[in-house]
Amino acid sequence: MLEQPGFGKRLRQLRQQRGISQVALAGTGMSAAYLSRLESGGRRPTERAVAYLAERLGIPVEMFEDDRPEDSLSDVVAIVAAMPERDLDAGTGALLAESLEAAGEADDLTRWHALAQLARVHEVLGDFRQEREALVGLNALGEKLGRAALQDRARLRLAHCERDLGDVKAARDAVAEVLAHSDERRMRISAADSVRARLLLASCQAELGDLAEAARLVDEVCESLQGATGALAAQAFWSAATVAARQGNDVRAAEHLARAMAAIDSRDDLTLWMRLRLAGASLSLAADPPRLTDAEEFLTAAESAMRLIGSPRHQQELMLLQAKLAFHQDRLDRTAELLAAGEDDKNLLSYRDQIRFDVLACLVALRSGDRDVLDRLREIAGQVQAVNMPDLAAEVWRTVAQNTI
Repeated sequence: MLEQPGFGKRLRQLRQQRGISQVALAGTGMSAAYLSRLESGGRRPTERAVAYLAERLGIPVEMFEDDRPEDSLSDVVAIVAAMPERDLDAGTGALLAESLEAAGEADDLTRWHALAQLARVHEVLGDFRQEREALVGLNALGEKLGRAALQDRARLRLAHCERDLGDVKAARDAVAEVLAHSDERRMRISAADSVRARLLLASCQAELGDLAEAARLVDEVCESLQGATGALAAQAFWSAATVAARQGNDVRAAEHLARAMAAIDSRDDLTLWMRLRLAGASLSLAADPPRLTDAEEFLTAAESAMRLIGSPRHQQELMLLQAKLAFHQDRLDRTAELLAAGEDDKNLLSYRDQIRFDVLACLVALRSGDRDVLDRLREIAGQVQAVNMPDLAAEVWRTVAQNTI
């Protein structure tokens, strides 16, 4: 009988080498949960399970007994880098972390790439705090290597993560520093990264309440991409739509979003295509009055793509938007059901969406007659003010005012 934890580590190594997810390897003859426990060493493998997994992997059973050393860190990095987002899971992160810890002789550049992939895994899984930890290490390695391009790439990714965690001022300062260095030393970051950095800066300025500066930045980027198509153009017009919506210009927001959706085909980037439909639903629900039919159509389209490529984070975003739609449709039981289903994984959402999740839960309680929950709403508004996100704080305070009368 093969022993744990050696069998689990070898099984995960063989699966990762082939770029196969746990769900795909489990197939119909084994639950993914059981496979996960095998890989973690939590369950002893039976002869039947070993034979089944060997057949699924296309290998002889003896390969599970192979006591050769683990793949080098560079091999693991190459394997993970080639994996699509839908196949990244907690096991992938564990494999990278273990390989990093065991790779005492690995050079710093290989370690940089390993940390970059580890941050990518945590981002896909929605574990922003673990992502930030990996990115802090990435930034430190970039400084140690003295490689300006690596430092700037790490800082931009760290800025994205800081924004998702709710530290928008830190995110704004980091991306502004990268752009300033780029302007001073010319072409330290690619043209595409420069565009994405300016869009991130615009997002931060909007979160911090400077909508005029945010609009200036996105208009400048969109003007530079006039007539362009592809992911970059789609992201730019999506950002412009978000800023216009926060300015209260729902018509302009809808126009920008239509241009974003026209810029990319699902065959080019299904993940971005899906995220744009989620964005469309969000903007439709935030419009005054909400465009419920449009929101429902966007969510139906996003859900169809979600079955193919949705990560846990995307699924949580979809669930929150479905709950918002149900609330606007006066389906309180359905709203409460969706919120209850999403409560345990609420941490997968960005800070802004976590706040909106909590506000929606309070509104459901209010509709059910619990007036004491107004104190909770005021507490949430104060919490958002404390982290210096005036745009979001104003949104929560409006909700308090509308329900105090």
